[in-house]
Order: sequence, then structure tokens, then C-alpha cells
Amino acid sequence: MTKFVEWCVETETTVSTHKLHRLDAQSPKIAHAVAVVADAVPGFYASPSRLADLLNKLGKPAAATYLANKLPASKAIRSGDLGEILCNAYVLESTKFNLGIKRLRWKDHREMSMRGEDVLAFNIDPKGALYILKAEVKSRASMTTKVIGEARDALSYNSGLPSPHAICFVADRLDESGDALLRDALDKAQLLGGIRQHQVTHMLFTFSGGNPSNLLTTSLNGYSGSVPQQYVALTISKHQEFIKSVFETVLK
Repeated sequence: MTKFVEWCVETETTVSTHKLHRLDAQSPKIAHAVAVVADAVPGFYASPSRLADLLNKLGKPAAATYLANKLPASKAIRSGDLGEILCNAYVLESTKFNLGIKRLRWKDHREMSMRGEDVLAFNIDPKGALYILKAEVKSRASMTTKVIGEARDALSYNSGLPSPHAICFVADRLDESGDALLRDALDKAQLLGGIRQHQVTHMLFTFSGGNPSNLLTTSLNGYSGSVPQQYVALTISKHQEFIKSVFETVLK
């Protein structure tokens, strides 16, 4: 997918009982990073089967036009979308939460952000117990205390649990795709037993040009709830240039 291990150095720090991960992009490997991230981006906006069907029936130009019409053009939306894509990829590659959907496929307008939790991912253990990752993503050239606070508030909203609407949205999409196992687990958890805090883990994922570790450490030290926290800081020095390069590469 985005192969962070090939272009980032990752370090882990324990803050109280929680984890802070730093992903520092290596300057000599940025061109490679652009290539692998750009290769992953189309799959977050459209399913491989949909693109393959367009290629087969209408040819490459038509499939390319379809994808181009789904990609955002504004800097702000590109920044937010790419942050969400990178977070989603990190979760799938580096955590136990390897089930879920790529929700950007269901954006109702390419120049608008989606509402609700930025990323929801899931794990079903061998005994059938459901666990949920609720993630908030912030993408900025320079991170601030205010932005981190907004993400912290979003994670803590609804007693730290994912919103019922967001869980229903995921379950409906799973129903459409025929993923009965996770769909049924979500329906049972939400509609019968109710989701509990012990099932939930929070992730605050930042994508920025500068290192926000001090801000994230302060936020973790200030958290007094019971939900496990995992903060991830992806730092790419030329943040805006990286975003532009990724989307230009996709369009090419």
C-alpha cells in the first residue's frame, strides 16, 4: 500500500500508559514515497473492480477521466484527503485493526470533506470479540495546539465511542459489498449489546511539515479517560509540495 517502512524512520515513545509514534520521512526517499503513495491513492476513491470494469468496457481514457473527476483540486481538501489516506494505510499496515472500508469512495462532492469520524477500523479476535479504532486526522504544514485540541475533542466526543451514524454507514457499505462477517458484528454490537469503551482504541494521526511531538505529548499527558490512546506523527518537511506531487502523479 503506502509502504511506510521503505521511506520513513519510525520511533515509539511511551507517554503515561499510551503510545506516541513518530514517522519521519527521509529526504533522499521522497521521490519513492511520492510514487508508492500515488499508486495507492486511486484505490481509496474507487474500488479496483470499478476501475477494471471501466478499463475493460470504455478504455483507459474513460477510466482516467472517471478517476480525475473524483480527485479534489483544492489544496485544503487534497491535504485533508491525503492525511486520511495515509492514516488509513498506516492503520492497515501497522495495527491489528485490518478490517473496514475506504470511505472516500462515497464522498458526495470531491471538493467537500466528509462528516463523521475520519477513520474507523476494526478487528475481530479468534473468539469473535469486536474491537474498534476511532481515528482523527489533522493535516497541516505546521501543527498548532488548537488543531490538536480539536482532534482531541472529536475523539472524546460521545464518551469516546464512535457515533451510531458512523457505524451504521460502515455497516451499510459492508452490506452492499457482501462483507457479512464485519457487517453482522457491527450490527450486533450497536443494536443489541451496545459498544463499550473497553472495545475502543483512539488514534490521533498528524501529517505535517514540522515535528509536533511536544504538542502530542502534552495532549496525551492531559488525557484522563480510560480509552487506550495511540498518537502518530508523520512528518514530511515539504508538506505542501509532497501533497501536490502525489496528486499530480496520480493524474499523470
